[in-house]
Amino acid sequence: MRTFRVYRWDPDVGGNPCLDTYEVDVTGSPMVLDVLLKIKNEIDATLTLRRSCREGVCGSCAMNIDGENTLACTKGLDELPDGDVDVYPLPHMPVVKDLVPDLTHFYAQYASIKPWMQTESAAGSRERLQSPEDRKKLDGLYECILCACCTAACPSSWWNPDRFLGPAVLLQAYRWVVDSRDEATGERLDYLDDRFRLYRCHTIMNCTNTCPKGLNPAKAIAGIKQLLVNRTV
Repeated sequence: MRTFRVYRWDPDVGGNPCLDTYEVDVTGSPMVLDVLLKIKNEIDATLTLRRSCREGVCGSCAMNIDGENTLACTKGLDELPDGDVDVYPLPHMPVVKDLVPDLTHFYAQYASIKPWMQTESAAGSRERLQSPEDRKKLDGLYECILCACCTAACPSSWWNPDRFLGPAVLLQAYRWVVDSRDEATGERLDYLDDRFRLYRCHTIMNCTNTCPKGLNPAKAIAGIKQLLVNRTV
């Protein structure tokens, strides 16, 4: 048996948020998500959470588990210290219900960087070849699953949520800036060259420490800054 204390808040009921305590037989439940689904299926059907792939690919089940932003589907119970387990939604984001954060603003920021290949040449006019060396520049960038764990852990995002793009979006922006097939590098850098969108990053490194995919958003942000410096030299 193991004790889980889970954040609860229902907008239809109102009132203050609270922690509900569940004593769960975790036999056969290796991951935190397995336990949460067992709570929902066998103990309390009102518990609300997001989940989909259960393979660490979709990012749906991102939440704060024992003080760490991570994915419930890949967080093993054997990775947690002994004692009660506290489960909260991602911090510093509006809550839709229980463990479900409102990612509307996060996705709007993502859309603002135009996360698709932009080209000036007509579609189909030529094959967009890429050397192995240029393709390698995308490693550590394309794997981002937009779970928002890093952005929710970033103090700069807490302090300037409306104007700082946040580590996840900036990592995605860098992914397109360094893609040799994209033809809008100048426009992308112009958009990012802003004291709030980019330069609110103070290299605190929470983003890199918490990324469940082992990526390094801080390095990507430094890469954008270096490109902007080189452009003005």
